[in-house]
Amino acid sequence: MSTQHYYQHNAQQFFESTVAVDMAEIRDRFTALLPAHGSVLDAGCGSGRDAKAFAEQGFQVEAFDASPELAELASQHSGLPVKVMRFQELDVSAHYDGIWCCASLLHVPRAELPEVFRRLAKALKAGGVLYASFKYGQGEREDNGRVFTDMRVGEIAEILRGSEGSGLRVVQEWMSEDRRPERRDSWVNVITGKAK
Repeated sequence: MSTQHYYQHNAQQFFESTVAVDMAEIRDRFTALLPAHGSVLDAGCGSGRDAKAFAEQGFQVEAFDASPELAELASQHSGLPVKVMRFQELDVSAHYDGIWCCASLLHVPRAELPEVFRRLAKALKAGGVLYASFKYGQGEREDNGRVFTDMRVGEIAEILRGSEGSGLRVVQEWMSEDRRPERRDSWVNVITGKAK
């Protein structure tokens, strides 16, 4: 609950520090794999920055965030309704062409990731794709009131192999540096695909 508490008290500051971050290059890698005007879920949407960009590109966008305070700010920014929900509550079948989890799954405890990936996979249509990013590192840690699950290259593929029934496989994996100039974090990015 410490992560929830952090966003409850720091939502405005987090919004302001992330809403203008340029994610276009990574978004383009993701949208290149989607059908035109396809359906996208921005899962753990934070500021609503990417949900807004997807909508402006003509995609049918839904979004959620676990933080009521961030969901309200994201809705104001994107002009879209934003549900207040956790990954563990997602329960739809074959609904989305793409799911975008930018710096959001990293707050899910590692032990819960296999089940969360199963839920995300179930929500994808056949042939759908999922993007996720994690800070580079090993294990779980707490930093300034937030809990993080860090990843190394290849580790997400291992989790997916242990996530029986998800049907997801890694299509692309790459490292990137933080887009915020004041940050020095490295990130592990993956695009996973669901079989057609």
